[in-house]
Amino acid sequence: MGFPMAGHLANAGHQVRVWNRTPAVAQKWVNLYPGMMMPTAEEAVRAASIVFACLGDDPDVREVAHLVFTQMQKGAVFVDHTTTSASLARELNELAEKTGIGFVDAPVSGGEAGAINGKLTIMCGGSQADFASVRPVMDCYGRAIKWMGVAGTGQLTKMVNQICIAGVVQGLAEGLHFAEQAGLDPVAVVEAIGQGAAQSWQMDHRHQTMARGEYDFGFAVDWMRKDLRVTLEEASKNGATLPVTQMVDGFYEQVQQLGGNRWDTSSLIERLRRI
Repeated sequence: MGFPMAGHLANAGHQVRVWNRTPAVAQKWVNLYPGMMMPTAEEAVRAASIVFACLGDDPDVREVAHLVFTQMQKGAVFVDHTTTSASLARELNELAEKTGIGFVDAPVSGGEAGAINGKLTIMCGGSQADFASVRPVMDCYGRAIKWMGVAGTGQLTKMVNQICIAGVVQGLAEGLHFAEQAGLDPVAVVEAIGQGAAQSWQMDHRHQTMARGEYDFGFAVDWMRKDLRVTLEEASKNGATLPVTQMVDGFYEQVQQLGGNRWDTSSLIERLRRI
């Protein structure tokens, strides 16, 4: 799972054992928090009642799940905080049931700041019993935690989240760019409009850094494109029409072409400044 999220668990008094595919990351964690670093994923999960994971993409989660499911004790619950396809969540839930363990797909929103501050939004799918058993532990780093239904519904809800964010960030980028082109101070503009109908989390937290051209924090463009990919793939299955999401995904591709793969998602404004 995420570095600061595991830290919140340890600071709350839970016995935490960590494993990372990059051992140096796990070593850094145990230097900062009470807990144990384990040499393999299998050893990390064997005595755990709850296993948390937060990885990159569907293949990463599938690989780790196949490593650890058979090593987990019966009745333990695997909680996946990765943003993945809903089909993978359903696949792993079925595998977990056959193995005798629980499964909850629990993608998060709130970015790096939310993880550090323990104020993440967590959208969960799976059985109500499995969700109820892990909910009190997730309270260590979650501010808003909601059960959405059967396995996969947490991931579907996260897709809705990313659809909404994509449109809002593009709108904010265009508004600030317009202000700059009109000779206005973009920060002063937000002070004028930021308490009205245009207000958003993105406006509150990103307008100043966008105005300064700073994108070295938060949620990376590469990860946003991965999320939008699984969202658009799901839309092609369920018949949803997402013209704005598809357009903004193309804009993020252009940001990548500018070298902005690891820039924060608010870097959409940089594309406007350069075209």
